[in-house]
Amino acid sequence: MMLLNVCRILIILMAGHPYGSANAALQQNSGEEAVKTVIGQLFEGMRKGDSTMVKDVFAPGAVLQTIATLPGQTPQVRTEALQRFLEAVGRPHTDVWDEQITYGHIAIDGPLASVWTPYRFYLGQQFSHCGVNSFQLVLLEGKWKIVYLVDTRRKACE
Repeated sequence: MMLLNVCRILIILMAGHPYGSANAALQQNSGEEAVKTVIGQLFEGMRKGDSTMVKDVFAPGAVLQTIATLPGQTPQVRTEALQRFLEAVGRPHTDVWDEQITYGHIAIDGPLASVWTPYRFYLGQQFSHCGVNSFQLVLLEGKWKIVYLVDTRRKACE
């Protein structure tokens, strides 16, 4: 019994020890890299026009939304069915869909990740629009999957 108590005390002390914190930081970094890989696969699939590659990163029932703001109007939220998006990606088109992102804030808490990615979207070489993506991902059966994606779209970019 005393050995069990000593083990408990050591575990508590290690949790507050810098090495315990370093281990948590390493886990956070590996989680961030795994999440970035999933998001990267989405945009690579879009560039290739590969709907199967894109579909693989989404969880069943995933929600896709856009916040649209037309001049002189209040913002509106538009929801797009995942299947419709996948059909659009896979439908042959002459211009490459090139969404160029940067990673802003990434937060992970256990099986939940939230990622903010400013972007610029190009049809081939032609600039189309810019905005921000907000991803919610969940770790399902050991794999990160996108469960929610909402974005903004605008023509004027800094």
